Amino acid sequence: MIRPLTLALMLAVSATPLAAKQAAAPPYKTALADPARPAADRARDAARKPAELLAFAQVKPGQKVGDYVMGGGYVTRLLAAAVGPSGKVYAFQPAEFIKFKAQYGTDQAAVDAAYVNVDAVAGPFAAPAFPEPLDTIVTVQNFHDLYLKPFPEGTGDKASAALFAALKPGGTLVVVDHSAAKGSGTTLSDSLHRIDKDAVVATLTKAGFKLEAESDLYRRPADPRSANVFDDKIRGKTDQFTLRFRKPG
Repeated sequence: MIRPLTLALMLAVSATPLAAKQAAAPPYKTALADPARPAADRARDAARKPAELLAFAQVKPGQKVGDYVMGGGYVTRLLAAAVGPSGKVYAFQPAEFIKFKAQYGTDQAAVDAAYVNVDAVAGPFAAPAFPEPLDTIVTVQNFHDLYLKPFPEGTGDKASAALFAALKPGGTLVVVDHSAAKGSGTTLSDSLHRIDKDAVVATLTKAGFKLEAESDLYRRPADPRSANVFDDKIRGKTDQFTLRFRKPG
């Protein structure tokens, strides 16, 4: 997720979905034990529930997977361990983010160098492209960024279409993001860094995806969904939705 940077970016440049219950399967626990994972990642595991996320995403050894907006690489490292040496992870970082803050590029290069099965990919936020068709794409706490004011209207639609095109027929897209009040659409993406789940579903459905499953993995009913996610009172305790979409085929 990109931190509040609106002004800086302006200046710089089928079936009814059912709630899915996921257990932390042993193979994913092995991925968590990967010695290449830094201590800072492990410290976040209790809140991020990585084994359960990987299980919900149905990541398997040998798959070709994309991490759309890899950020610091937390999810990328998990995916690399989960797909194993016969798989491949494409870690996508938007060129706009790298231009805004060089650390995004530094973090991407570090993960690329540390894992043989990870390849760094950069390009326009609205036009993610990958070297080969993918089995799965995961994006965590990033979808709302497509609606930040610095990005042109229609960025969300364009990115959704590009993600659809990047997947193999039958491939999946997993989206996790901070929940906004129902009915707010994308209007709070810039001010609160939240997005209405229904707006995400509508956008991705328009792109051709079918919502397949929803998990309450990161549900926090006590969150009033009215504060900026970076507010110290709510940070790390936000209500989040977790969705899995499938490309028909």
